[in-house]
Amino acid sequence: MELIDKLYKLKKERNAVILAHYYQEPAIQDVADFLGDSLALAQKAKGTNADVILFCGVHFMAETAKILNPTKTVLMPDLNAGCSLADSAPAGKFKQWVDEHPGHFFISYINCSTRVKAMSDVICTSSNAEKIVNSVPKDIKICFAPDKHLGAHIIKKTGRDMVLWDGTCQVHVLFSELEVINLMNKYPEAMMIAHPECPENILQYADFIGSTTGLLKYTSKSDAKEFIIATEPGIIHQMEKEVPGKKFYPIPNLDGCSCNNCPHMKLNTLEKMVAALENMSPEITMPEELRLKALKPLERMLELS
Repeated sequence: MELIDKLYKLKKERNAVILAHYYQEPAIQDVADFLGDSLALAQKAKGTNADVILFCGVHFMAETAKILNPTKTVLMPDLNAGCSLADSAPAGKFKQWVDEHPGHFFISYINCSTRVKAMSDVICTSSNAEKIVNSVPKDIKICFAPDKHLGAHIIKKTGRDMVLWDGTCQVHVLFSELEVINLMNKYPEAMMIAHPECPENILQYADFIGSTTGLLKYTSKSDAKEFIIATEPGIIHQMEKEVPGKKFYPIPNLDGCSCNNCPHMKLNTLEKMVAALENMSPEITMPEELRLKALKPLERMLELS
């Protein structure tokens, strides 16, 4: 409590707002001013009146907040909190891919670097990817990056023939299909819900597929009392808070461990949050020319959302 009191005191002194993703540790979720998925956090970052944004998520999320808020100080508790999916699309290789597909419209999932965003026509999240793809005229060819599983899911939903970047999230590709079957047999009344970053061999069992926020809303509105969860288990903390009494079962990974956590998300801690506000560091910065290039596809996404 002493640490939390210090955090709140610093937050007030700095006129700071704490934004946190659902995959953060429960203690961070509980002290956040706003909790959300990538789309909701981007929208909240754009609308904040705070002078300082303390972003508890991963690097591309904090970068997105800075792109949208150039005059505000954007801090991260730990700059090493990266993203395996964003890392799968290095800017140099992505530029080569763009050059190899002239005449294509480039849609990039928000889980990518600022440089990749700057080379894209529009950004999407798992919440709005289907809507973004459907907004593109059917006579225009689409390239979708970097998550191939989300892309494949959107192809299935929209019928659009898209060229997909070969990228994946290290958390969502490691769920065990055998463990899904075992859990379904053990809990026959449970609904199986999954994030679209999962591969098809996992999605095929899902009663509902949706974004992190979509999954949370589904468990809240559903009459079901038990759920098998195919996404990063950090979301279960909020599910348990919103609908106490319901049961949530995380799917073990290929090693059999029911601890398929994002190692990057979990680098952030309360201690690091306090240190960031004390020292006003680590701070997210970027060249203004790059920020402006990345801003255009992000604003296009927000307009369409």
